[in-house]
Amino acid sequence: MLPYACPGSLTGCSSVILAIDQGTTGTTTLVIDEDARIVGRAYAPVDQSYPRPGWVEHDPNQIWDGVQRSAREALDVAPAGAVASIGITNQRETAVAWDSATLEPLTPAIVWQDVRTASQMADLEAGGHGDGIRAATGLRLSPYFSAGKFAWMLDHVPEVAAARDTGRLRLGTVDAWLIARLTGGAHVSDATNASRTLLMDLDTGHWSPDMTELFEIPLQALPEIVPSEGECAMTGRDAPVASGTPISGIAGDQQAALFGHLAVSSGAAKATYGTGCFLLQHAGDARPPDIKDLLTTVALGRPDGLTYAYEGSVFTGGALVQWLRDELGLIDDAPEIETLARAVPDTAGAVIVPAFTGLGAPYWDPDARGAILGLTRGVTAAHLARAGLEAIVLQVQDVLDLMPPLTGELFVDGGAAANDLLLQLQASSANRMVARPADIETTALGAAYLAGLAHGVWSSVDDLRSLRPAPTLFEAGREVLAIDRPTWRRAVERALGWAAIPSDA
Repeated sequence: MLPYACPGSLTGCSSVILAIDQGTTGTTTLVIDEDARIVGRAYAPVDQSYPRPGWVEHDPNQIWDGVQRSAREALDVAPAGAVASIGITNQRETAVAWDSATLEPLTPAIVWQDVRTASQMADLEAGGHGDGIRAATGLRLSPYFSAGKFAWMLDHVPEVAAARDTGRLRLGTVDAWLIARLTGGAHVSDATNASRTLLMDLDTGHWSPDMTELFEIPLQALPEIVPSEGECAMTGRDAPVASGTPISGIAGDQQAALFGHLAVSSGAAKATYGTGCFLLQHAGDARPPDIKDLLTTVALGRPDGLTYAYEGSVFTGGALVQWLRDELGLIDDAPEIETLARAVPDTAGAVIVPAFTGLGAPYWDPDARGAILGLTRGVTAAHLARAGLEAIVLQVQDVLDLMPPLTGELFVDGGAAANDLLLQLQASSANRMVARPADIETTALGAAYLAGLAHGVWSSVDDLRSLRPAPTLFEAGREVLAIDRPTWRRAVERALGWAAIPSDA
């Protein structure tokens, strides 16, 4: 018996929730006790590979190895107790293909940032499919989503096509891949992840026959869609916890973060400053009217039906800070960006458009590419650091401008939310209070809350609210953006369509 599993029932043992947050650059695993406190934490990095311009891939086995390692390390440092349930949250649109018999991946995972299917999406748009896809799925044609990635695998990877022909092909987002490995083969995904594939009917919560036919995706290869909250499978012998531990919470990372803030009422909104920046605004229990340049998506799949959200996706957020650190060498560690940026009052006219893999909302241009404009000899590393932070803020503001009026403060989380200057600038840009929770691991906490509520560790959202410490609040006006909105828009216009411009133009 593993040291963190109590024999028999939970009687006489304290129980904990294991929350797995599998993200684009790494896996964070938390152990959460009955008082909703983090009592164990571990992290395992994930490598990205870039085999061609615009291509981004992961090794699915490295992801699985990192999940096992981080889970064991988190449990090793936590007080002994029974793992009552597991919650999983994950990078969403990333596509994985594996063999149902061996559980081995058939090809590298295609990451959500990957734009190799841009021409396929353009062809579908030209063929008049955009409106029908929007009506069925709430999404727009974009290489961002999973369906095009699945189709590319089927068309270009012989092993994937062969597995389809033998009936052994399994396709899914990262949650489905992890559940298959944790359980020894269960093939399920929750409605939040399924809603990001371009294959789920947003009204019914089921796979759309029209969409699977359009993208030529075999329905039998797709996972069963289950609620985000509720027991869906049990761990097997290869899991880093005792066999028979229930998996009771699943949500894509952005939806998990929204729930981690306990933002469950219509109008509540959050911004996650991770690799990208993703804004979700809860839109209630009925599918809301579509808003141009925003996505309509699932907030949660509840046992009694779906709840909905508006989403705006910014593809490059914290990844810009990583680039300034790793490729330009302006800083040694990400937190240093704040100190460097505070050394100057403005950007000396420099503007960074971080369109490394295109631009998301409201531009939705996979052919946009990054640019630094306004350079003079007077621009220093500090000015570029400040321009980088302001670029993140301005991209978020572009999305906020599209959303219905928010109710209450803007909740924030993600690694870059530790940056006080960034949040002060965001508060001023939005002219709204920004609230940062005591622990910014909100995504993993959301998965833990779902699993704990399903398993009876907590009785209600109000029960959880009573356990949460007060957030840190940032008020508008204390810091002001140096880059005004017209200048930002002029800079973006120069980055749009760059990859589509012929080299001899």
